[in-house]
Amino acid sequence: MKRCSTIIWISIFLVLSVKGQGRDSIPPIGLSVISQVNQGNSYITLPTDIGNIEPLWFEGNVIPNFYLRESKNSRLMGVITPQIIIRMYQEKSFPVRTPSYMPQVTVYYQLKSHSDSRTKSLFMRLAHHSNGQEGDFFLENGDLNLKSGDFATNYFEPGFIVTNVNKRLNAYQFFKSSFEIHPPGMTSVELDGIYSKVRWHNAVSIFKLPAKNERYPGKNADISLKAEATWMFGDVNNWDRVSTDRLNLSFTFYYHPKFLEDIGLFVQYYHGLDYYNMYFSHRLDVLRFGLMTEKLRF
Repeated sequence: MKRCSTIIWISIFLVLSVKGQGRDSIPPIGLSVISQVNQGNSYITLPTDIGNIEPLWFEGNVIPNFYLRESKNSRLMGVITPQIIIRMYQEKSFPVRTPSYMPQVTVYYQLKSHSDSRTKSLFMRLAHHSNGQEGDFFLENGDLNLKSGDFATNYFEPGFIVTNVNKRLNAYQFFKSSFEIHPPGMTSVELDGIYSKVRWHNAVSIFKLPAKNERYPGKNADISLKAEATWMFGDVNNWDRVSTDRLNLSFTFYYHPKFLEDIGLFVQYYHGLDYYNMYFSHRLDVLRFGLMTEKLRF
């Protein structure tokens, strides 16, 4: 665990320490690309997870994005995203239990920039997270009802994104910071005291672009790295205010081989509380592998 955390923070430092500079061979970054990186990407994991997560055949994350804008060059844009996360368990009948339904609306605004190599954008997200169940939240013995317990919350998330074009690495760099806030009265009362209502998200991404040639003048990104850290505030399980239990970390490496057009391979390490609705109290340390859709498109 300590070794993996060290690798994550070293990666964040290396990405942030490289100063973004302009390069003619890299096109300017539009708001649509910025939103794609921030919204996330669809993926499916292989049944080869290493760690303490329940045995799965796969975890699937489906994130279709519908853009509301006047043109590709618009500085103001809305994105509607009916996100769904599902897990199929390695049990009898291969059950898919309590999918996470996470519909959301995000508005982006790109600030004026005096340089093509560096841009700043603001965003506001309104989101819902539930599992479509109506059973009791707790079992008779006081445990969470993982199979049919009713989980529901709503939140808004303001934040900003800084984007750089890096000349030395021939890459795009992104830094995002945001606060996820669950207002009183918009979350299941059973979550009080056991679920963080205010979360501070930070993410650093870098997309290494391949050398261009006449045959592939606009080829998608070959390699990307993403490091994420979330700090959970509030009264959660009587944790101390500076407890490391409040910290979620993830590190994702993505590779797009030449023989695949729209998908690539990824490996991800995740440490922290589970993000899958009623499983929110489970602490995960897992290394996973799978297929992921391409993030950058031009």
